Amino acid sequence: MERKRKFVLVVAAILIASIYYYIKLPALNIHSEGFWAFVIVVSALCFAVAGVPAFRIDVSRQSGRAFSLDKGKMTGWRKIFFHTFLFLTIVLTIIYIGGSILSSTFVNAGKYHNLIEINNGKFNEDFEQISYNEIPLLDKDSAALVGNRKMGTMVEYVSQFEVTPDYTQINYKGKPVRVTPLQYGNWLKWLMNMREGIPAYICIDMATQNASCVKLKEGMKYTQNDHFNRNIHRFLRFRYPTYIFDTLNFELDEKGNPVYICPVKDFTIGLFGGQKISKVVIVNAVTGEHKLYRVEDVPRWVDRVYSADLLVSYYNYYGKLKHGFWNSILSQKDCMQTTDGYNYIALDDDVWVYTGVTSVGKDQSNVGFVLMNQRTGKTKYYSISGATEKSAMSSAEGKVQNLKYTATFPLLMNIAGKPTYFTCLKDGAGLVKQYAMVNVEKYTVVAIGSTVAACEEDYVRQLEENGIVENKEEKVEIKSAAGKIERMTEAVVDGNSHFYLVLEGNEGLFDASIANVMDIVRYQAGDMISLEYKEGKNSYQVTKIITG
Repeated sequence: MERKRKFVLVVAAILIASIYYYIKLPALNIHSEGFWAFVIVVSALCFAVAGVPAFRIDVSRQSGRAFSLDKGKMTGWRKIFFHTFLFLTIVLTIIYIGGSILSSTFVNAGKYHNLIEINNGKFNEDFEQISYNEIPLLDKDSAALVGNRKMGTMVEYVSQFEVTPDYTQINYKGKPVRVTPLQYGNWLKWLMNMREGIPAYICIDMATQNASCVKLKEGMKYTQNDHFNRNIHRFLRFRYPTYIFDTLNFELDEKGNPVYICPVKDFTIGLFGGQKISKVVIVNAVTGEHKLYRVEDVPRWVDRVYSADLLVSYYNYYGKLKHGFWNSILSQKDCMQTTDGYNYIALDDDVWVYTGVTSVGKDQSNVGFVLMNQRTGKTKYYSISGATEKSAMSSAEGKVQNLKYTATFPLLMNIAGKPTYFTCLKDGAGLVKQYAMVNVEKYTVVAIGSTVAACEEDYVRQLEENGIVENKEEKVEIKSAAGKIERMTEAVVDGNSHFYLVLEGNEGLFDASIANVMDIVRYQAGDMISLEYKEGKNSYQVTKIITG
């Protein structure tokens, strides 16, 4: 009976430990806090099982009880088992606590300060003025609204699938987009559709605000929202049992195939400190094919290796621990930190994290800002003082306070050679209604427009009126053209009606906004027209229609 009891207890302990491992998926690596939690729990489970009073089965039932409790002292194997695992649990807990302390900034302030190398950037060289079709006009929340509306139109999917809230921002074919896969609606729908997999993903163009549901020839079998061994986390753990993975990112490769970018963490300070990315596993979400890369060998089309939170933590260590741990707590001399929030900027076909830099004190100004490359970890610092992002958002909202619009966290742009915050203004439903530009160095200069072009025009005018830039009206040459209208098409852009004209014998495309030239509604194809225009980025902007 004693042997059977011992067998049952051992099997129970193994079963519980296996279930814990299958659910929590700790890496079998001493640098993983999850691993230490696992071994401590298993050790505690073993001594607890050994210490449980034994139950004896009364087969004859003469006592009137089917079970009786043996409350005697532990002897033999139970006593050894109990004390061994009790001692092991205590030792493991002490090692874990000691490892955490020895990995902390309290002990290793200098090492944390040196986790990144920061280079000084040149604003006007690195921030060339980008065209309107490259400006991401939607933040993550607005993208989610657009994606959900698009999903509502997909009648063949909407009853079985939902949109995941990932919405990863990447550069795809030179454009800023957010992508996210569909997921099964519930367990029953997973059972009904698991053989075919997840059939599509949502792709949102951040500049045009157009959403598309991209259907796949073969469904995705490996995602973060799948179950059992097809869950991407479990799929990776059983193939890379010792790897500690950072945040997984859903992306598209050069051919539009859905993949997961899976960064592998290393720890360079003690047991748990100094997190670095050393390798990257790329998994095809459809087939499960996977390949391991060193971080320096990751393909150029990959955008997100370093998470934004990790990059921001690097700079905060750098800025706060310059003169040691105690200085960061007490006198805080020369201590800098990032501002509350960040955004993403597309430069050189990479995604960079942007955030301002301010002093640890509670002032409302920035001393500069940093860009951090999510693929390489490269960091650039720009010494440009001015308003914080929150101050700029408040200035923009103040311009339209009667409409009660809210500003998104701004992007940093180069407008007329000046660092400029660009933000979208959203209504109560989360829809983008207007755009705002705020000068970083003088945040009282605020321009509002219903289109990006109109906003920029007003902003440049204010810069000139305030003497921030020289008046360069002479460089905007007003030209004239006349001829028969060969083709004329109407379109709605950012809520405004535009008429696009092609004149006979003229290769240019003329853009006449009804907000600026109302008389355009009087014309149609075949009519003669005379107009004035100025050259724009993609078309000729009609400024006036010359009548009789």
